[in-house]
Amino acid sequence: MFGLLGVVLTSALIIYFLKRRCFWRRGNERLEKIEAFIRTNGFHATKLYTYLDIKKMTNSFNNKIGEGGFGSVYRGKLPDGCPVAVKLLTNTKGNGEDFINEVGSISRTSHVNIVTLVGFCYHKKRALVYEFMPNGSLDKYIGNKGSQNKSCPLEWKTLYQIAIGIARGLEYLHRGCNTRIMHFDIKPDNILLDKDFTPKISDFGLAKLCKKEQGIVSLSACGVRGTIGYIAPEVIFGSIGNVSHKSDVYSYGMTVIDMVGVRENVNAAQTSDLYFPNWIYEHLEQGLDFNLEGIIDEEDKEMAMKMILVSLWCI
Repeated sequence: MFGLLGVVLTSALIIYFLKRRCFWRRGNERLEKIEAFIRTNGFHATKLYTYLDIKKMTNSFNNKIGEGGFGSVYRGKLPDGCPVAVKLLTNTKGNGEDFINEVGSISRTSHVNIVTLVGFCYHKKRALVYEFMPNGSLDKYIGNKGSQNKSCPLEWKTLYQIAIGIARGLEYLHRGCNTRIMHFDIKPDNILLDKDFTPKISDFGLAKLCKKEQGIVSLSACGVRGTIGYIAPEVIFGSIGNVSHKSDVYSYGMTVIDMVGVRENVNAAQTSDLYFPNWIYEHLEQGLDFNLEGIIDEEDKEMAMKMILVSLWCI
């Protein structure tokens, strides 16, 4: 009996250590992949921080300002007093692909409408250090969340300029970089606003880099990426069409629709069996009013109509 017990215990120990070894090996492979990527690309404009640095700048993660499927965002401060936002990744995929995507894509950018990556950390914990955006994300000022910011409503002129800024940022990603960057997750949550409400595209975890002359991305290579409600149909259904940078344009169109606020004035029962942009198009054809909030003069009305038309063109 004791001999049988010994065999069982020995087998259990062997299985345990094999699992530990496998887990350790996978962890090392992920780390090696990230280090190889960093050596190959060389990030001169961004700083490499240790985990201790990250803890110090966030005061041991004392001030959480956001949370998502990737992890949490904390407010921090650099030694020179400059405020930053620290994105601590807790839910990373595969061999750190989302982390590599974000560092690799955003480190190639330099544009007023793209958030700046100050630095990153990949030892012990993976973290991304961004410039701090005092006005938070666009989703807080539009849609159902707008009630949280009634003390600071966005004028139509501001919304219009934000829409133009996002478009300029996307144009830069698609045509202005040496490497074309497809974001694949354009939505109000990923548009940050600085102190002057200048929009900056953020969150490049789902981004894909490709050569400028490469217009089409294979679905097998990129997989389904994006957020329901903003994701382009061809990204989900390969039979509809090819996935390209135009998939970001579709997401931009849906974002602008939400900025206008049309969706809030629609009875859900009216559109349950009808594609939402089709409802908008038919509404325009019939010359009906959308009853948008904040319209005070003809200039506001003209800007709102331009945004609606552009959103439909993009979709």
